[in-house]
Amino acid sequence: MIENIVKNSFLGEINALKPGNVSIYADGHDMTMADFVKSADAATPYICQRGATLGERVFTAVKATIDAVSCNTNLGMILLYVPLVMAAEGERSNISMLQNNTDKVLQSVSMKDAQAVFAAIALANPGGLGKAEQYDVNFPAECSLHQAMQLARHYDNVALQYVTRFDMIFTKGLCWLEGFVKRWNSVEWALVAIYLQFMASYLDSHIYRKYGTETADIIKQQSRVIFDQFIKCDEPILFKKNLLQFDKQLKDKKINPGTSADLAAASLLVYNLTIKK
Repeated sequence: MIENIVKNSFLGEINALKPGNVSIYADGHDMTMADFVKSADAATPYICQRGATLGERVFTAVKATIDAVSCNTNLGMILLYVPLVMAAEGERSNISMLQNNTDKVLQSVSMKDAQAVFAAIALANPGGLGKAEQYDVNFPAECSLHQAMQLARHYDNVALQYVTRFDMIFTKGLCWLEGFVKRWNSVEWALVAIYLQFMASYLDSHIYRKYGTETADIIKQQSRVIFDQFIKCDEPILFKKNLLQFDKQLKDKKINPGTSADLAAASLLVYNLTIKK
């Protein structure tokens, strides 16, 4: 059951027209939609491997992805999905319980988990990773995962979730998604909206690491304009041309708001885990 939800969340993310990011509407950044589908197939069983630790799940899912497509398509999603899936393996009758369980998962990780996560990040080698003066993932972990994520939180919104009980996902992304689904009766277009809202609300970590604060802030401001226009539409599909133009504009500059996509995908996973069918 959970494995199907995870797989559908991966596919739901790739089915949404997310400007600057790979989707069924447009490839980009030397990656294709097919790469992401293969990645979902490869990573999902390891993300959902009951009995495995957080570190084991992250590393094996990343390795399976690299083996399948020879590039990093989903590191951020894996890092966000694994704690949520482990939390959902317990009682998840309501959102508050799922968030509390997620926090318990994060509090229970070991030094061995930190070493496995470091190895997974180094293997994926995400754009803009660079070197760190302290807790560099290119070397064996000498700290807890919480310490590493605490240090990285200032330039990585995925790391930020690990030290804030996934607050951005539960109190922002999920609420935004539920609101847009109710308005448009479409999860796909609601996901587009919250992707743009993440871009418009926070400096995208992937852009920030690769291009710096100034470029990240420019994209944030441009995203705010697009988002404000998009949510005025009663029929979101009528804004498709504008979204594709923004998509081309970003990809022509090799700009990929990957962290915004990761946060949107994690919000979709929580939505799918908690929605009452």
